[in-house]
Amino acid sequence: MRITELLKKESIELEVAVDSKDAAIDKLTGLMEAGGRLYERAGYKAGILAREAQGSTAVGDGIAIPHAKVEAVKEPGLAAITVPDGVDYESFDGSLANLIFMIAAPAGGADVHLEALARLSTLLMTPNFKDNLLKASSKEEFLKVIDDAETAKYGAADGGAGESQTENASVDSNKDAAGAPAGAGDGYRLLAVTACPTGIAHTYMAAENLESTAKKMGITLKAETDGSGGAQNVLTREEIANAEAIIVAADREIEMARFDGKPVLQVPVADGIHKAKELIEKASSGQAPVYHHAGGGESGSVSAGAGDSVGRKIYKHLMNGVSHMLPFVIGGGILIALAFLFDDYSIDPANFGKNTPLAAYLKTIGEQAFGMMLPVLSGYIAMSIADRPGLAVGFVSGIVAKMGMTFANPAGGAVNAGFLGALFAGFAGGYLVLGLKKVFSKLPKALEGIKPVLLYPVVGILLGAVITTFINPYMGMINDGLTNFLNGMGGASRVVLGMVVGSMMSIDMGGPFNKASYVFGTAQLAEGNFEVMASVMAGGMVPPIAIALCTIFFKKKFTKKECQSGIVNIIMGMSFITEGAIPFAASDPLRIIPSCAIGAAVAGGLSMFFGCTLRAPHGGLFVLPTIGNPVGYLAAVLIGSIVGCMILSLLKRNLEEAERE
Repeated sequence: MRITELLKKESIELEVAVDSKDAAIDKLTGLMEAGGRLYERAGYKAGILAREAQGSTAVGDGIAIPHAKVEAVKEPGLAAITVPDGVDYESFDGSLANLIFMIAAPAGGADVHLEALARLSTLLMTPNFKDNLLKASSKEEFLKVIDDAETAKYGAADGGAGESQTENASVDSNKDAAGAPAGAGDGYRLLAVTACPTGIAHTYMAAENLESTAKKMGITLKAETDGSGGAQNVLTREEIANAEAIIVAADREIEMARFDGKPVLQVPVADGIHKAKELIEKASSGQAPVYHHAGGGESGSVSAGAGDSVGRKIYKHLMNGVSHMLPFVIGGGILIALAFLFDDYSIDPANFGKNTPLAAYLKTIGEQAFGMMLPVLSGYIAMSIADRPGLAVGFVSGIVAKMGMTFANPAGGAVNAGFLGALFAGFAGGYLVLGLKKVFSKLPKALEGIKPVLLYPVVGILLGAVITTFINPYMGMINDGLTNFLNGMGGASRVVLGMVVGSMMSIDMGGPFNKASYVFGTAQLAEGNFEVMASVMAGGMVPPIAIALCTIFFKKKFTKKECQSGIVNIIMGMSFITEGAIPFAASDPLRIIPSCAIGAAVAGGLSMFFGCTLRAPHGGLFVLPTIGNPVGYLAAVLIGSIVGCMILSLLKRNLEEAERE
């Protein structure tokens, strides 16, 4: 697929006047929508803003490439604008962006578009390409500049003479016509791996810049791109063995075990674009530190953020476990809730949920899925710490915690270690395996092959189970104490608890506070405390709905496009998708976030005051029939949303007033 197949005339606008980064994003998302590439514009813009929150997609020299790979994208596409006067896009070099391409990639489906997107990223690093685009006086000329440049570098569309396409989207400029490294002898002098969070643009730009800069410096370099479509131009064992050093320019996990014992520079992907010469000079002069993989040469991956603080690392490990646990919690919880919905309480109150065949089937499946949450949490925390050898140890340790095993009662059930026990088991199992790797590293090389299939599973599972069994009584005491404390809280205290967990869902809308509140709610759900989960979901539903109401009743405070996006937020709020509020919060955080947080606190507190319960950890109003006191719950969400809307209307100025100031 060629670049011009992704870029429609309807998605191009030349000589645009925009006064801010947000205005540029809004213009480009509108062009993307005009090209028929989106299912839903607000969700796509939320993805764009979420990517910008990780760091500006401006690449310097007046170029920016915002991009998102989200469910809101119908089909892959591009949008482009030129801005003669430039716009501040928070570029590292302080330059104003006057050429902006926006990339839309669907969350699933085929990745046939990735080569074209990678080609665009590569061409933008080519001299004169940008200048020729800025000089274009019509959309047709703009497209012709791209088509001509693509044909010159990659060959004609029909594969005719002059075609030079390769498997890698980034052309390996250090190879001769036969595909061998130019003057490389036994291999490339330097190697590189590039990867950005979405694997779309920066991945290929960094690779192209490293390769082209190395060529100018007379140094042979091969770059592997770890993009959305998988790794391309993959480094071979022989190339790694012969290379002097490796440059890893990545902002996400890549396979690092293969570089054990080699000099490796680990830097953000942006450095591959902006500091290529500096990196190559450092790597080629012997200044790269020798890398020692935590897995002792085992296959696996580690985070590129090797310099993270201890707290940041622990948070990443925890979130890895939580992200894998949530599908089990959500799927199992909703099936259990449906079982109660379809059951007949009058048949046997003591067996409610399993009185009818359908209800019994749903509840049984739901219980099995829900019951997996603790082992999955432990397993993937341990795997995040110790790679694959930690997975089995973490899983079994989590099961031991779930069973409540003690040395006095090996059959289990003696204590209720619960969520906290599984949490501890995951971290204990992961760090235990790291310790075993260091111990086993002293074994003879001949025993290397039996480590992952025998030593780690047997010794790791046994010791992990012993440690968890030892700690279970203490975790049980803490867990029971917390449960008893929550159950013993009076009306006012429970309302305060509901306000706290509700407001936390709105403070950062998907960030650490939001996740902490949600994890606490699901943990209490597992303990049979259904009120907390109800307050959590109520608080998470408020921000999108409050903003939507404000765009409907106070239109003068928002742009026309914001009003259109605001309506979509009603559906997102009803579905418990807090992230619908992110685009608005990103553009005006000082007014949006406090308003939504107060409204969410009101909703969470009222949900607790009305005694609402929720057995399903997701679903929004679509699981309303399964909510205890549904009328009270609706009232809590509606009142909280109105409060948030009214506060926002007071804080936010009319557009005319803001422009005058």
